[in-house]
This record gives sequence, structure tokens and C-alpha cells, in this order.
Amino acid sequence: MPLTRETPLTGLPGVGPARAKKLEKLGLHTLGDTLEHLPQRYEDRRACCAIADAPEDRPCCISAVVAAQPRVSFVRRGLSLVKVRAVDGTGTVFITFFNQDYIREVMCTGQTYVFYGTVERQGNLFSMTNPVFEREGSSRFTGLIMPVYPLTAGISNNLLAGLTRRAVDECLDGLPEVLPARLRKAHQLCQIQYARKHIHYPASFEELAIARRRLVFEELFILTCGLAQLKDRRGQGSGRVLAGEPEAFTALLPFAPTGAQRRAMEDIAGDLRSGKVMNRLVQGDVGSGKTAVAAYGAWTAARNGVQCAMMAPTELLAEQHARTLERLLSPAGVRVALLTAAVKGREKKALLAALAAGEIDLLVGTHALFSEGVEYRELGLVIADEQHRFGVAQRSALAEKGGVVPPHVLVMSATPIPRTLALIVYGDLDVSVINELPPGRTPVKTVLVGENKRQSMYGFVRKQAAEGRQVYIVCPSVEENGGAGWEDAPGLDLKAVTAYARELSERVFPDLRVGFVHGRLKSREKEAVMSSFAGGGLDVLVSTTVIEVGVDVPNASLMIIENAERFGLSQLHQLRGRVGRGTHESWCVLVTSSRSETARERLKALCATNDGFEIAEKDFQLRGPGDLFGTRQHGLPQLKVADFAADMELLKEAQAAAEELIASDPELKKPSHRLLKRRVRELFEKHAELLN
Repeated sequence: MPLTRETPLTGLPGVGPARAKKLEKLGLHTLGDTLEHLPQRYEDRRACCAIADAPEDRPCCISAVVAAQPRVSFVRRGLSLVKVRAVDGTGTVFITFFNQDYIREVMCTGQTYVFYGTVERQGNLFSMTNPVFEREGSSRFTGLIMPVYPLTAGISNNLLAGLTRRAVDECLDGLPEVLPARLRKAHQLCQIQYARKHIHYPASFEELAIARRRLVFEELFILTCGLAQLKDRRGQGSGRVLAGEPEAFTALLPFAPTGAQRRAMEDIAGDLRSGKVMNRLVQGDVGSGKTAVAAYGAWTAARNGVQCAMMAPTELLAEQHARTLERLLSPAGVRVALLTAAVKGREKKALLAALAAGEIDLLVGTHALFSEGVEYRELGLVIADEQHRFGVAQRSALAEKGGVVPPHVLVMSATPIPRTLALIVYGDLDVSVINELPPGRTPVKTVLVGENKRQSMYGFVRKQAAEGRQVYIVCPSVEENGGAGWEDAPGLDLKAVTAYARELSERVFPDLRVGFVHGRLKSREKEAVMSSFAGGGLDVLVSTTVIEVGVDVPNASLMIIENAERFGLSQLHQLRGRVGRGTHESWCVLVTSSRSETARERLKALCATNDGFEIAEKDFQLRGPGDLFGTRQHGLPQLKVADFAADMELLKEAQAAAEELIASDPELKKPSHRLLKRRVRELFEKHAELLN
């Protein structure tokens, strides 16, 4: 019976029910699935070395004759050794296999085998441990560029390689071609059969590059087609027309806005009067003045008789926004209210009644804004601060409060990321960038110090406190770890918030008010400490990165970051942005005991610039996109083969091609786009709310 892509893996030799269950953990059910299970790396097993010429620093293949019957010895219960002696014209190699007793039966004296592994040399003695081996001429696992796959317990690479080999040999004919021929030709992309074959079994690394380029382009193209469709559909939706000139609003401000702030306001004004629903991201560096831009949106909504809801990630930040916006907007007649979990009983009942009656123009709060029972008279604008703290579903839930006519959506983010990447991560949004700091903001001076400067640094903390300033000290961990204690080896183990705060309070700064905060504290406890610090009740706040998105404390002038090498540049930049928010000269001290030249170079890059976008580009090159987003889910499907950092040029190419194709066929209705349409749907099916 011929094998097809639909053939269940249980129908293949060596795959019983138990093994099939383990393969399912890798998402492998059919032979066709194995074509999609891509190698994570490759081993070049093509060249064979003589025993005496084998390199010592990397694996290689050697062809040698088994000179004597393999011997098994039992070292202890559960541990056996098989010893093999093999020879070629240049020497003898002694090979040891652990717990592989079957080798005694399958390996024949006088037979030539190819062994792949690292040859170790001591004088004229050569040895190998647990090499891959097969009879000379087999060429199943040697004599080729070998794919190495992601595995799970109980599944070997040899088993997966065997399955993908069967799939490549039997299932490539009739493989559906998603990319139209015209597109492949324009972008010099190989056919899908070639790509699938050579991504698993390339005869050369040039073939591998051609195959990978095709698959990366296809993956990014399908993703960007889906996002372009989404943007196109959202742009077609009719929205409320809200009129309000930025010039009239800026007259209310106690300061002159920067050119970048004005441009962002003009972008928003254009969206609001277009008659289409606004979906815009305002991306600005720490302290660039995004709140004033948000205030413009809220002011415009109020002038047009509709309500605005502004969602913040923490109660403390919501309270801060409410105070700032009330001070800014109440003179213009905009009625501002705050809704958090702390608002209860009669107060909450009265607030909700006023909201439903249209007596509140701007409601600021946390996720409570879209909870059950919160009804707006007419919600015209939703503002989400710190987009990456909210999932797409939460943003949609708040948007649904707008009723029949969907509200305009404005997203604010203080995480600078490269613009091309922003177009992917926030693919459904138009992007405005605020890349100027308001006048009067003094750049934070950043210095890198080692453990030998610790006492001087503590002296500087005292000096700041004596002048009435406040200090943040950020640590990478919460509890004491299992290494040496802080007293025994300062700087060697990770600074832990609870132990370090106690040490500072009791022994280093007994005369200063020291508090600590971390993510494991209950919300109420966390908010109480942060409020105390914001109100001047603490001199020193020891914290984890929980303060990264935190309150505005203009009196804080010094940020010390312990074990700075443990953080990404973008995260360090976000933390640094907690100081320098007032009129006082401010510093950020990066403390490291790392001797790694790479780590120190990264930290020096931060000392050299205060430009968040420049830092984000550097971080992106060094660490990829993971650090820019942390471990959060940004609502996009996971990629299998593309790498945002490595494939940026191809991403730009795929984006341009996708936008051109969607412009000519927005719903992908042409016969030549039928398969593409299906693949877009499949990619987004786990994120159904995105494409509906």
C-alpha cells in the first residue's frame, strides 16, 4: 500500500502505540506532519578522516575495521560498558558505548564501519565515546549533512530522521504550492518540493540556504498577508467622525509639545475624522510625553459628546494617569473618574450610574473597565497604556463596550522596538513614533561599575538621600539563592530583594528608610509600598523589575541595577527611565562582576546613548526579539522557521509582497490565491478573534 502524507505514523515499522503517543507530543500524527517538523540544526557528516588525522575539537567521521569481538562489562547495576577496538591504516581507536549491550550482537569482527563522534587523543592513544555508527556504504546516518530535530523523551534523532527520510522519499509529489508562480519568480524562490526535500536532506549548505529562504519567505508572507487583511478589514469599518484640531488642544497645555508629539496628534486627528475606525499605536521612549497625546484623544472624544476609557496595567499607574489627566483636562470641562478594584460599595454604584448616564467623559482604570456591570452611555475611544500588558482578547472586550459602532482604539507603548518589527507585532495597527524628549528633560547619566566600587556607590546613595532625593535599587531575583550568602561573597551570587533589603536596612543604611517590593507580594502590599515611595515615605526602594512600568516619582534621582548583565538592554533602558523625571540631575549605575567581554560591551552600549530606539536595534541584533517582549504572548501565531532577528531583510521583502497582493485581491478570491487563503486561515485559527 503506497504511503501518503495522510498515512498515520502507527502504520510505519518501529512506531507502535507507545511511541506514537510520544510523537504526538511533538505534534506528529501523520507522515506529512514530519515534513513540517524542521531540524533545529545540522551536523556535517560528509567527510571521513583517518584516525590519526581526526580533529580534537569537533566531531568527525572515521572509517575503521572492527578488529576484535566487542566486549561487555558490567560496572554496577544499571551501568554496562561495551568496548570495541577498531583500526585503519593510521592507527587504532578504542570505542566505549554506555548501556548499549545490543552492539555485541550487531557489530561484526572484520567488518568496516563509519563512526561519527569526537576522537580524543592521549599521546598515541585514540578513543571515542558513544559515536553514531553504521556499516560502510549504508549512508543513512553518515556521509551526509545530518538534520538534528527537536526531540522529546523516548524519541531518538535517528527515529525522526528515518521518518522524515520516508516522508521525503514518498510524499513530495503533489505537495500543494501556496505561492503563485509569478511571486516565486519575482522573488527568486524555489518550488515547495525542492524546499521540503532540502530543508531535511541538503546535499550542500548552498541547497539548504535556498530551501530555507523559500520556507522563511512563505511563512512571513502568509503571516503578513493575514495581518494586511486584518488591517484592511478594520480600515473598512465605519467609525464615528470625531473632530478636534490639535492646535486648539495644545493651547490648554502648560508646555509647548515637541514636533513628534504634534505629529502623533495629527495622525490621530486624521484617523478620527476619516469616518473609519482608528486602530493606532503610539510608540514612544520613556518620558517622551505619550500621556499628553492620549489626553488629546480623550479631549477630542469629550468635545464630540462620546466617552473615553483609558486602561492601565496597574492600579497605581491608573491612579497616576487619573490625577495627571484630571489636572490637564478638567479646566476644559472634561469630567474624569477612576475605576479600580479599590472602588467598592456605594462609591462604585454611584460611579457606574454616572458612567451609564453619560456624566463621565473619561474613565481611567485597570481591567475593571471592561468587567461585567460596567456600561457606557456611548464609548467612542479606548486607550490602552502599555500594550504588552494586555492581550488582544482584553482589548477586544473593552472595544465591545462601544455597542453597535465600534470605538476608536489608541494603544500606547513605551517599549521602543525596530519599526519593521513593530509592523509585525502590531500588524493590525497604524504606527506613530514619538522619538523626541520634551525640553527640560535632563538625560540620565549612566555608568558601569564593578564590585570594587560598591562602598563608593553606597556613599553616593547617602549623598542623594541627604539632599532629599530618593533611590531605586533593582535586583534580578526575589529570594536568597543556593549560592554563597551575600555577606560571604558579595557580587558573586545574584542579589535577592528580600535578603538584600534586610541587609541594607540593618547594616548599610540603618539611618535611612528602606523598603522593598517584588512581584510575589499581594497587590495591596505592592501598591502600599509603591505609594509610600511615591509620597516620599521611603529613601531607598529595593525592587525587582516590577517597577519597570511604575509610578512617576520626580524626586527619584538614582537608579542602581545589581547584576546588570542579567538584563536585556531594552529592559535596562526601561528601568533607567524611572529616574530623571524631575528637574534634578539623575544617574543610573549598572553594577556587574561579570568578566565576560561580550556582557561588558553590551552594558557599555547602554552607557553611550539614551536613545531607546537605538538601544532596541542593538538589543535586537544581540539577543533577537525575545528580550523586547519578555516572555509575554503578543497575540501572533508562533513561527516555525523564520527568525525575526536573522531574517529582517526577508521580512521586509515578504511584507512588501503581501501588501501588494492584498491591495490587488483583499479577500484572496482569485483561483490562484485559493491555497494561500486557506493557509492564512489555518495560521490564524488559534487566534480566531484576530481575523473575525
